[in-house]
Amino acid sequence: MFGSTWSNTVPHSQTIYAAPKRLWIGLAAALAACFGVSIIGGLLTSTSVGTWYQAIERPSWNPPGWLFGPVWLTLYAMMAVAVWDVWRSPRSSSRALTLFGIQLGLNLAWSAVFFGLRSPGLALIEITLLIFFIAATTREFWRIRKRAALLMIPYLLWTSFASALNATIWWLNR
Repeated sequence: MFGSTWSNTVPHSQTIYAAPKRLWIGLAAALAACFGVSIIGGLLTSTSVGTWYQAIERPSWNPPGWLFGPVWLTLYAMMAVAVWDVWRSPRSSSRALTLFGIQLGLNLAWSAVFFGLRSPGLALIEITLLIFFIAATTREFWRIRKRAALLMIPYLLWTSFASALNATIWWLNR
């Protein structure tokens, strides 16, 4: 029923509703990868957020703790949909998927460095590299699927804000 020509016979706008099983498995894999990183990052963060992080100097514009969960939940969901959209595109590239994987790994590494190692200075270097890879991923996604790149922009903006927060925390506690 869903042969190799199936996607060519159904208008693209309808493929999400009548997608073959493979596409849904791809979405599940993207969600699992992103939320897997979220869960591991949360575990790394939990080792310090109630102790060390509360004891260090933070700027007055530091967001309240309750905000981080909903923001990251939304961003990880958007990232998963973005990479899934690129993966399912006929124009998908291994470069785009590799860049996404690198930035996702760097995302996890930041939690390990900032909260696990309790090193805002090293985390600042790491988050700068992360921002570079998020921007490169977004640029590559733009070439393949513009809507996927648009889904990455809030993540790039939030991470840029987080880098300013990271830099300020480092400065206040050096």
